[in-house]
Amino acid sequence: MAASLFDSPLYTQLFPTKDCGRLFSDSAALRAMLLVEGALAKVQGELGVIPAESAAAIHRASLEIQIDPGALAQSVGQNGVCLPGLLSAFRKEMNAPEHAQFVHWGATSQDIMDSGLMLRLRQALVLAEADLRRLIALLAAAADVHANQVMAARSYGQLATPTSWGAVLANWGMQAIDALEELPALRAGALWVSLSGAAGTGAALGPQAGQTRAGLAQALGLGDPGRSWHTDRGPIMRISDWMGRNVTLMAGFGQTLIDLAASGIQEVRLGGGGGSSTMPQKQNPVQPSVLVALGHQMAGVRAGLALGGAQRHQRDGAAWFTEWLLLPQICLTHASALAQSIDIATSLAPDAGRMAHTLTQSQGLVHAEALSFALSQKMARPLAQDETKSLCHKALETGSNLEDIARARHPDLPGDLFKDHSQMGQAPDAARAFVARAKALG
Repeated sequence: MAASLFDSPLYTQLFPTKDCGRLFSDSAALRAMLLVEGALAKVQGELGVIPAESAAAIHRASLEIQIDPGALAQSVGQNGVCLPGLLSAFRKEMNAPEHAQFVHWGATSQDIMDSGLMLRLRQALVLAEADLRRLIALLAAAADVHANQVMAARSYGQLATPTSWGAVLANWGMQAIDALEELPALRAGALWVSLSGAAGTGAALGPQAGQTRAGLAQALGLGDPGRSWHTDRGPIMRISDWMGRNVTLMAGFGQTLIDLAASGIQEVRLGGGGGSSTMPQKQNPVQPSVLVALGHQMAGVRAGLALGGAQRHQRDGAAWFTEWLLLPQICLTHASALAQSIDIATSLAPDAGRMAHTLTQSQGLVHAEALSFALSQKMARPLAQDETKSLCHKALETGSNLEDIARARHPDLPGDLFKDHSQMGQAPDAARAFVARAKALG
């Protein structure tokens, strides 16, 4: 088995990361860092910090020169960061020492690496937004069709009261819309440029340090935090927390689908494969199981990232290295969960017959709550609850239907009290509210 299933040709269809996977490669990281170096030189040239001719040469070279990640391995092993080796290789490839001497002027390795990381995280959020919109659209289309499809709700895994399949879909979809609507604030509060020098003071950047940082932020399309954030990993934590909450949502989606597709229940039909190697009758809930596993993965890596967020003094190598190990896993876990959720939602369908069968098999007990409130119209609420419990116990003991037993003792009960469609409450409205909100997204 590969060290990471996200990079495995064997498991690429089980844990797909699609375009997001390309953002977390050595080549992508180096390309982002060179873009930062080029933009920094351009801004410094415009401010007169370095010669304009050198700034233009560096900026042009940053767009053209390609550096082999493997060629930097020895330097990284010695220095702990890739910038010394990257800068040496870049200056050599420029073949213009009179200009190359101004590369990386006043910056530190973490400035360039963090800013480059933000360029990649920005693109990861763009991809995530597109996937969230696709997932919401699929869930909304299904919720619209199935707003009135009655089924049994579950509480603690047990049958509760009637709801609708559309309302179940809306519960997931509304949370996805919440996440989508958080993105503008997340981008503003997390996608920051970093430029503050070796100890966060900007001393080597000179008197125009603030202007340089602001110019670099504008050039890269990132936010200017107005300060150093070398050991303030709030921006990273905010992005990882957003992704983590999304994966938690999708893991819950997967857990529910595993239950609803289980043998003897089978209230939903899952598309795709899921065949067993020895039992031809089975269709294993593979994709929902992947979502649950990704939820477990995300919980573990987020906990590790939180530990890495506690950093010492003005720079902390050990904590920073921890982030390198875990943040890519968070982003790829998120991308994989979105990809699988979209695939599931594309072919997911309710089995109306099985849903009706589950309600029938409940012996009418799904209407116990409605019965207790109906009885409350003619007796005190505590007495009504006690009476309902007594009737439920009798139904279970005799194998009878709750409606028959209740009407025998209370013949004046409302005629539609035990009708499934009459007891869905606001479930159909919840489904339609989600559909309307999804359509309003544009």
